[in-house]
Amino acid sequence: MAMSIDPIALARDLINCRSITPATGAVFEVLERALQPFGFEVHRLVSGEAPDGPVENLVALRGSGSPHLGFAGHLDVVPPGEGWSGDPFDARIVDGRLIGRGANDMKSAVAAFAAAASRVEQQAGTVSLLITGDEEGPATFGTPKIIEWLEERSIRPDMIVIGEPTSEAALGDTVKIGRRGSVNMWIEVPGTQGHVAYPHRADNPVPRLARIVAALDALHLDDGSEAFPPSNLEFTDIACPPGATNLIPANASARLNIRFNNLQRGADLVRMVEEVVGSEAPGATVRALISGEAFLTPPGPIYDIVVDAIRAETGVEPKLSTSGGTSDGRFLTALCPVVDFGLPNATMHKVDESVAVADIEKLANIYERVIRSAQA
Repeated sequence: MAMSIDPIALARDLINCRSITPATGAVFEVLERALQPFGFEVHRLVSGEAPDGPVENLVALRGSGSPHLGFAGHLDVVPPGEGWSGDPFDARIVDGRLIGRGANDMKSAVAAFAAAASRVEQQAGTVSLLITGDEEGPATFGTPKIIEWLEERSIRPDMIVIGEPTSEAALGDTVKIGRRGSVNMWIEVPGTQGHVAYPHRADNPVPRLARIVAALDALHLDDGSEAFPPSNLEFTDIACPPGATNLIPANASARLNIRFNNLQRGADLVRMVEEVVGSEAPGATVRALISGEAFLTPPGPIYDIVVDAIRAETGVEPKLSTSGGTSDGRFLTALCPVVDFGLPNATMHKVDESVAVADIEKLANIYERVIRSAQA
């Protein structure tokens, strides 16, 4: 077998690729070149058209049959923004920290798993990497397309680890065993434009929108469940067309997001909002996009394998959590049990995003233990 992959060097090479979502091209070439010497059969898949595509995904397979351990992750990143201390796509190490866009979320975890796999000779079953170029975007042609590709070939992992940065204060302190669902909704309230001095000749939509906002904001969705916090509805935008100070607008709109637990379903929440909107403003419309349902992985082997590896490598007893945002586990849970585990997440999406070099090396060791245990 070739000399094993250096996780720090590979993380730097991946960060140096400008892979703002949706990612294609060079960043996948870097990962493919790294994996091929270690017996992986690499498939690069491109699908979709604008506005949500094209998107590139990568599936790397080694071995065959069960047990099949999959590692899921993404190589796309959010735009870097302004204010970096250097080029966000020129990885550098300062005071023991690797700095660059994607260092934390989540190119370093992809590199750590690739390094871990390079150290382990395939004794039984299958190891796969399921890597998307569209996790930070709409995900229309991302992980769902990977799942389609697997199903067309009757390939089904028995367990999947997603390398999202889940740790909080220290590496290993948090493993995500489920995620809340998410639904975005856009409310449009029509009116009739007119002069503020002649309101009887106009129809002002703003008061009706205000009543909708107040009614929805007053809703109590639930008290949470054993594994999840309470669901929450948050308004993220309220707007009218720009106009003069003496102009009644022709329409008014609002945007909201609901993060919901396993007591709720996305479609039911959409109907609830539609009923409130219809009651407060007949003629108003609601458009909804359900990003994913809440999911919870039941206790089983993947828990034990990941938790035991964390304990052995770090001495930390991880907390099993469902907090935070969603992940591509919302898609992958249809295949098999899924847990999310990765680096401390304090700098994800921030200016000068960074991760401790020592944590990348420890994460590679943890993933190596996971691979060995899955094959045992």
